[in-house]
Amino acid sequence: MSMSRIVLYYTFTPLPDPEAVKLWQHTLCRELGLRGRILISPQGINGTVGGEIKAVKQYVKQTRAYAPFKDMAFKWSEGGAEQFPRLSVKVRPELVAFGVPEQVEVDADGVVDGGKHLQPEEVHELVEAKRAQGVDVAFFDGRNAMEAQIGRFKNAIVPETETTRDFIAELDSGKYDHLKDQPVVTYCTGGIRCEVLSSLMRRRGFEEVYQIDGGIVRYGETFGDDGLWEGELYVFDSRMNTTFSPQAKTIGECTHCGNPTSTFHNCMDRGCSTLQLYCEDCRHIPETTRCETCRARLQQDPGHPNSGRLEKVRRG
Repeated sequence: MSMSRIVLYYTFTPLPDPEAVKLWQHTLCRELGLRGRILISPQGINGTVGGEIKAVKQYVKQTRAYAPFKDMAFKWSEGGAEQFPRLSVKVRPELVAFGVPEQVEVDADGVVDGGKHLQPEEVHELVEAKRAQGVDVAFFDGRNAMEAQIGRFKNAIVPETETTRDFIAELDSGKYDHLKDQPVVTYCTGGIRCEVLSSLMRRRGFEEVYQIDGGIVRYGETFGDDGLWEGELYVFDSRMNTTFSPQAKTIGECTHCGNPTSTFHNCMDRGCSTLQLYCEDCRHIPETTRCETCRARLQQDPGHPNSGRLEKVRRG
């Protein structure tokens, strides 16, 4: 039986010809039988790919042979190619889509003027040192709010965001200005979103901003469920969530009945991208009913090809 693995990675570094990197990466993955998602931009590369372990090791070796990627860190995870429907390699203006590429400067050392990197152990040291001074450290979630429903740092601030682009309006709204002279630790799944978020916060006057090196993944690998993290981690593959230990808490709540759950479901509309939490007893609801977003869209567009299906749902 062959062994399979997934690797997650990113690096911020100037890439003068992203299209050439795209072609090379696509060819490399196809030849090795890997599947996953890779984003490339003038700011660098971000990817998650899976396949047979020998092929993944070869992929890592050949990717690091390219000078701008020679020091890139790869995080290994359980799983394989079956976690991804296909291979997708795309070029985008930004490595993380905050919608403000002109506000993000990247050089050979990464994002310019980002938050200070903390190793997982240093996160605890910071919290304890500040507490001794009578100061609280604010944990600032750098993910979409939906992800935080099943797991987050204790007492974390979770901005009202559906997409990464929403962070700009949130930061400019003034609702977090009280944190500008306080220590703030930003966190996200693997660390990439916080590379940019911490820089954007510093541009807006947040004085003491940190980021967890390697993100929640590395923190969870270090402390499991015995640290400041609680719940499960949302992941962007077919697993949808993962835990760091058997002692992980279930902090998510079913949209319908409020029972504990960490399972996300789409509504019956195949084109729906709105994920909601449902427990095992209520999972029949999204399988047979559209969410409010899809209902509203079809009501506003009677000529939509699925409008007849909506009428049948109403009558049923």
